[in-house]
Amino acid sequence: MHSVLDDLDWRGLVVQTTGREALGSALADGPISLYCGFDPTASSLHVGHLTQVLTMRRFQLAGHKPFALVGGATGLIGDPRMSGERVLNDESVVAGWVGSLRDQISRFLDLEGEFGVQMVNNLDWIGQMGALQFLRDIGKHYRMGTMLAKETVARRLQSDEGISYTEFSYQVLQGIDFLELHRRHGVSLQYGGNDQWGNLLSGVDLIHKVEGHDVHAMTTPLVTKADGTKFGKSESGAVWLDPELTSPYAFHQFWLNAADADVVNYLRYFTFRTREEIDELAEATAAASHERAAQKALADDLTTLVHGQQATEQAKAAAAVLFGRGDVRALDEQTVGAIARELPFAEVTGTTSLVDAFVSAGIAQSKGAARRDAEGGGLSVNGEKVSADDLLREIGELDALPGGHLLLRRGRKNAAMVRRAG
Repeated sequence: MHSVLDDLDWRGLVVQTTGREALGSALADGPISLYCGFDPTASSLHVGHLTQVLTMRRFQLAGHKPFALVGGATGLIGDPRMSGERVLNDESVVAGWVGSLRDQISRFLDLEGEFGVQMVNNLDWIGQMGALQFLRDIGKHYRMGTMLAKETVARRLQSDEGISYTEFSYQVLQGIDFLELHRRHGVSLQYGGNDQWGNLLSGVDLIHKVEGHDVHAMTTPLVTKADGTKFGKSESGAVWLDPELTSPYAFHQFWLNAADADVVNYLRYFTFRTREEIDELAEATAAASHERAAQKALADDLTTLVHGQQATEQAKAAAAVLFGRGDVRALDEQTVGAIARELPFAEVTGTTSLVDAFVSAGIAQSKGAARRDAEGGGLSVNGEKVSADDLLREIGELDALPGGHLLLRRGRKNAAMVRRAG
């Protein structure tokens, strides 16, 4: 029987540990309590956070107690980046983001029972700590040489911008988090992305000095694409878990477009498929790449996990419509809106003629060209062919899709969306 650490190893989810053998023994002798932190830097998590959230789910399924920390305090400070100081956000904004992230994270985890996830906020303890307590009880345990040697700090110190004491202190605050969770709940493992290794060790060392206890740290990989480009970005920007920021259609397409060189790793990182299932999909990809069996499984699994089965079906229906198949009238308003963002788009009034709408949307070069295309049976609105006479009708006379949209198409390959204003 494989342990959770063996499974994480096979999936490529373990990069560094404070001791592989000691951690394996602790997990085998468990259950243990563990935590991962998420700083509220936006109103939503993005796909890069899934590595951490789903790793927490794997620990929970293996019978361990997870604590998900959303950093109401550390989110006000900012983890130092290589590129320079972060903008400090207003406290009320950060508090709102804390609530949003707590809700998102909790949807992926069991909330009840002995191993139900416990949501915590480090503002509850850091917010109560005075400056003298911080310096006397915590600061005295930190050595400047160690703190200055941290890669991000060292690089920032050599830059023109330097680093503020505010961001320099972040590693101490994260150490306090591990200490407090160890004291309050017996947490003995913290994990995070591999760029967090120095911050994780901060807590391990602090607990050893203050409590005399040995605890564990583990890092997961920073997911990148095989070509070296950044993971989690689409042409329109970050791929968010919030459907209002990234539609389920765009989310599904992101995973569907994974390169063959990446897709098997993504299946290991982000799905709960077995080794046998993933091996079969890897073989199918190697034998018939054009069928994209692995990408389809990945996109369906992740979209269902994040947005639900119905959203997955809507996303696939939207893709069928975009590629000239399927019934656009069967789609809901959100999915129609997602299609509109993928296509050439124009806003028209109710009195605009259909022929002018085709020209405005770029489907036809001119009114004459539109008429010729209609006479040849090449134009359609919402999947129904239109005649040359139909082109004289006003948009307001036509049955619109949800949100006042109409899908205009010339043949199968040329499509655009217009929206009736008002």
